[in-house]
Amino acid sequence: MSVFTSRPAMRWLVPAASAAVLVGGGVAVGALAASADPVLPPRSAEQLLVDLQTAEVDGMSGTVVHRAELGLPAALNLAGQIGAGNGLGSLINGTQTLRVWYAGPDQARLAMVRTLGETDVIRNGRDVWIWSSQQQQATHFELPAEGDHADAAGERAGTDPTPELPITPQAAADEVLEAIDPSTEVSVGRSAELAGRTAYELVLTPRDEDSLVEEIRIAIDSVEYVPLRFAVYPVGADRAAIETAFTQVSFDTPDEEQFVFNPPPGTEVIEAGEDGIAVPGDGSRGPDQLPGDAETDGMLEELARGWADSEDAVRTVGSGWGTVLVVTPPAEAATAAEEHAGESAEGAQVMQMLGDLPAVDGPWGSGRLFSSALFTALIADDGRLFAGAVTPERLYEVATETR
Repeated sequence: MSVFTSRPAMRWLVPAASAAVLVGGGVAVGALAASADPVLPPRSAEQLLVDLQTAEVDGMSGTVVHRAELGLPAALNLAGQIGAGNGLGSLINGTQTLRVWYAGPDQARLAMVRTLGETDVIRNGRDVWIWSSQQQQATHFELPAEGDHADAAGERAGTDPTPELPITPQAAADEVLEAIDPSTEVSVGRSAELAGRTAYELVLTPRDEDSLVEEIRIAIDSVEYVPLRFAVYPVGADRAAIETAFTQVSFDTPDEEQFVFNPPPGTEVIEAGEDGIAVPGDGSRGPDQLPGDAETDGMLEELARGWADSEDAVRTVGSGWGTVLVVTPPAEAATAAEEHAGESAEGAQVMQMLGDLPAVDGPWGSGRLFSSALFTALIADDGRLFAGAVTPERLYEVATETR
């Protein structure tokens, strides 16, 4: 099995960000640091790229530490507001740890263990489980048989439904390698030793001046040629803003029992709909909806209906490191969002946070600007959203061009 050409398989090593929670209460950030540089046979950047794309493993398991320091504005305590119930907030700002097991394209498991409970994502053949010990809920859905794509819903169900936050080094590197183009300089960095393994280092440097990324460093196992660490450095920083690394790794195939899930006594078992996607209000939840987050189903249903009818609601402008995501909600969806914004405590908090963002204006109109070390978003007053790992000036440029 090719680690990088079989993306659905490797995405199973990603929590539903991608990314990772503190195991046993805490893992020192220093655990991500490598020891003294080992001496390895020289390999060029081109050779390492080939190594990454042709690496094959039959199985692996390990512990991954994820750290994010994005420099979020103090007024936006997003780490506490987003994913408070499932630990995903620390993927945005904080340090978390997860355990992963992989035994092939259809057998994988990810465990996120927190102080108050554990969340597991498990795939065993066509069966997929999302288990929350804190909520005492287990969501189960069955993937369709290969080639079963009778309709659009079936096509959606036929894709890998697992969350795609790039939290393991493999998944993060996979995403970046697919995006390499002439706008990226590729070079070899220093060798390293981490998780008891020696590794080469591949360095990706954007040539686009609009990018907020200074460079990306990928530590590659010197024997198996799979990533052991993935680090993203913002422009002008000497410390990674995002770092994901194995602190322990084994390339032995995990035992079969790691992928067998039996709901514990007292667990509420939720069966997903036939298309694998929840229909708000019918009591089912899909793979994109972790247990316990159904409070805003009414608003989401109206938003989904409005967006489904719009072909250009979400698109990208530009290419490479300067790519900007442009979201133009249909009038009905924007109206529904505004009407329901204050119906929940979470919605009210989001509205307050948006109001605390700096006000900006220009030829494109007016709105609010969110900025961090690696990410910028422009929320225009007319409902449009522009976002990317780019400078504010790049967002203003796109906002003006697409007005």
